[in-house]
Amino acid sequence: MSTLTHAVRDSTTMLRRNLLHARRYPSLTLNLLLTPIMLLLLFVYIFGDAMSGGIDGGGADRARYIAYLVPGVLLMTIGSTTVGTAVSVSNDMTEGIIARFRTMAIHRGSVLVGHVVGSVLQCVASVVLVGAVGVAIGFRSTDATALEWLAAFGLLVLFATAFTWIAVGMGLISPNAEAASNNALPMILLPLLSSAFVPLDSMPGWFRPIAEYQPFTPAIETLRGLLLGTEIGNSGWIALGWCVALAVLGYLWATARFDSEAA
Repeated sequence: MSTLTHAVRDSTTMLRRNLLHARRYPSLTLNLLLTPIMLLLLFVYIFGDAMSGGIDGGGADRARYIAYLVPGVLLMTIGSTTVGTAVSVSNDMTEGIIARFRTMAIHRGSVLVGHVVGSVLQCVASVVLVGAVGVAIGFRSTDATALEWLAAFGLLVLFATAFTWIAVGMGLISPNAEAASNNALPMILLPLLSSAFVPLDSMPGWFRPIAEYQPFTPAIETLRGLLLGTEIGNSGWIALGWCVALAVLGYLWATARFDSEAA
C-alpha cells in the first residue's frame, strides 16, 4: 500500500470517528450553534428597527437590516462551531486516546486531518441551518448568480478551514477542555467587533481600524457583495489573504505542536 493510500484510508477512518463522536454528543455543537441563531433573532426582532436606520443612510427598514445582518452571522457561525473543534482536540490529547493511536500503525497526520475535515463539514452544516433560519425570517438573495453563489460557498469553506486549523492548535496547547474553550473564545468575540452588525462608518474613529483590519470584516463584506450585489472593493483579496495566512499558520502550529507531543 502506498503512503498516500495509507494516509487517505487512515484520515477517512479518523473523520468517521469524529463525526460519530459529534453525533453521539451533540450538546456542545448545539450550544455553540444557538449563539449565532439567538443573536440573529435578537438583532432582527429587538434591535432591528433601531439599527436599520444607520444602514446606507436610509430609514428604519427591517428587511434591509436582515439582508445586511445574515452574511455576518453566517461567518460568526463558523467561528462558534470551530470552538467545538478546540475542545474536541483537547479532549483527545488529555484522555489518552492519542497515546493509544501512536502505538498503532496509523498515519500520524490522519488524526489532525480527521478533526479538520470533520470540523469543516460541521461548519458547512451549521451555516446551512443558520442560513435557513435567515431565509425563514426574510433574507433573500435574488441578484446573486450561480457563479456568485459558488464563490460565496468557496469563501465559507476556505474560512472554515483556516479557523479550524487555528482551533486545532488552540486545542493542542490547552491542558483541558475548559481551557480550550477559553483559548478559542476570540473566534466568537471577533465577529462582534466587526462590521457584522453595524457599518464601519458608524463606529468611533479610534475603534474603526480594529474592526476594519481583522479577519472577519473583509470576509463579511465579500460575502455581502457576492450575495447582495454590494461593492466588494479590495475586501475579496484581503479576505483571501487572511484565509490563506491563517490556514498556513494554523497548519504549521498544529503539526509542530502535535509532533512535539509525540517526541
